[in-house]
Amino acid sequence: MDATISITDLTTAQLAERLASREPVPGGGSASAIAGAMAAGLVAMVAELTLGRPGADDAWITRIRDGARERMSRLLALAQQDAAAYDAVVRARRLPRETDGQRAKRAAAVRGATLEATRVPLIAAEVAVEVAELTAAIAPIGNPNAVSDAGVAAHLAGAAVHGALLNVRINLPYLPADEALRAIAPGDMTRLEEAAARHVRAALAAVTARMKAT
Repeated sequence: MDATISITDLTTAQLAERLASREPVPGGGSASAIAGAMAAGLVAMVAELTLGRPGADDAWITRIRDGARERMSRLLALAQQDAAAYDAVVRARRLPRETDGQRAKRAAAVRGATLEATRVPLIAAEVAVEVAELTAAIAPIGNPNAVSDAGVAAHLAGAAVHGALLNVRINLPYLPADEALRAIAPGDMTRLEEAAARHVRAALAAVTARMKAT
């Protein structure tokens, strides 16, 4: 993908076509961040539809909405960063390596690009977990007419976390043994997976209970 093109400037159809092409970017990391952004958008929508309703705590609902919108913006930015990071990996691997100097330059470029390509989806997973937590917050109290939207948000947030972490896992072995992130990331991934599962379960339990009550 042309590095000057912003993912957020593409139509849905254009983005889908780019994902379906032979080009390596955007790929699964960007798609995961976008799924998280859509989840956040749905949380904000449910909050908007809840504000002003009888019994609604508008101050709390507003905090959920604003938190969701902020994370939506972050995840869209991370989708672009992920595409740029992997594009840098591809470019670094294509650098010449005929001389010692070229090989040293290439190795440094690959190391830096791979570190960024691992770091960005890990951040995206962290933000997506926060979206899942907001989904669990809105699901029990949001407008009952939008409860299914809260459920979709929960599924998308969970997918965003797991998808982002898959991209961390595939890049991690390519980091040098002395890279700090290689030692830190496994514990972070376990923590994020457990937190995501907890929030998604809570959100979906609330959705199921409320749909049964209607």
